[in-house]
Amino acid sequence: MFLQLEKSLSANSIEAYSRDIEKLATFMELQYDFLEPARIELQHLTSFLAWMNELGLSARSQARIISGIKSFYKFLLLEDVIETDPTALLETPRIGRKLPEVLNHKEVELILEQIDLSSPAGRRNKAMLEVLYGCGLRVSELTGLKLSNIYFDQGFIRITGKGNKERLVPIGRIALKEINNYLPDRNSLPKIERDHEDILFLNRRGRKLSRVMVFTMIKELVAAAGIKKNISPHTFRHSFATELIDRGADLRAVQEMLGHESILTTEIYTHLDREFLRDAIIRFHPRSKA
Repeated sequence: MFLQLEKSLSANSIEAYSRDIEKLATFMELQYDFLEPARIELQHLTSFLAWMNELGLSARSQARIISGIKSFYKFLLLEDVIETDPTALLETPRIGRKLPEVLNHKEVELILEQIDLSSPAGRRNKAMLEVLYGCGLRVSELTGLKLSNIYFDQGFIRITGKGNKERLVPIGRIALKEINNYLPDRNSLPKIERDHEDILFLNRRGRKLSRVMVFTMIKELVAAAGIKKNISPHTFRHSFATELIDRGADLRAVQEMLGHESILTTEIYTHLDREFLRDAIIRFHPRSKA
């Protein structure tokens, strides 16, 4: 309840946090015949970290689990269950900033060409990918997009992102055109389930699409296009950001459109195209030419 009401986390995030605590509880039961949270000390947590390392968990996975456990102990402090936080001095494994896989514009076009536009599902999928790539949405933001939050005349969509934070994102003419092409199919569905009436992208049973359905659809199109990269729905978000920054968009504008809380998260995209940066230096720096 604390994570949902106080922290405004999504159901998926709450489930992930719960799994982190379950891992800790499992370890304490195996190694110490179970310790209550209030009796756990730094030495126990250090042993837990070593255990995860022995299991072969990556530094990134370990860091995420430790983050969940630290949040749990902050909650215990607030509730006066404990007086001191044993996680305060717990060091999180160092992780490098992995550059995400991206698609160039030609690859995106090739993927879009694989869609069968003669079917209602094809017209829906084309609209989905145009919105995903054209607006840089997370997959949960795409599947949760509401009709009432599309402002066709103004060229904006209203998105509810992480932590229930809202943002306005510009949407291009191509994406809007594909949405309009899909709407007659959507509106002619035999039935739209209750509480899904305002959802834009629906399956043939009139229900909101799952993230797995979007993931599967993209995997099939990528395979049909003959692209060997490891592509997921999030790749289109990365590609959106990279295209904008490569073409000179302001970093803070991209941060706003992506809904990043920190500019540091957005800055990763400035490292993706080394040739672009090299060309910029050669063209504009006064000391770059002999």
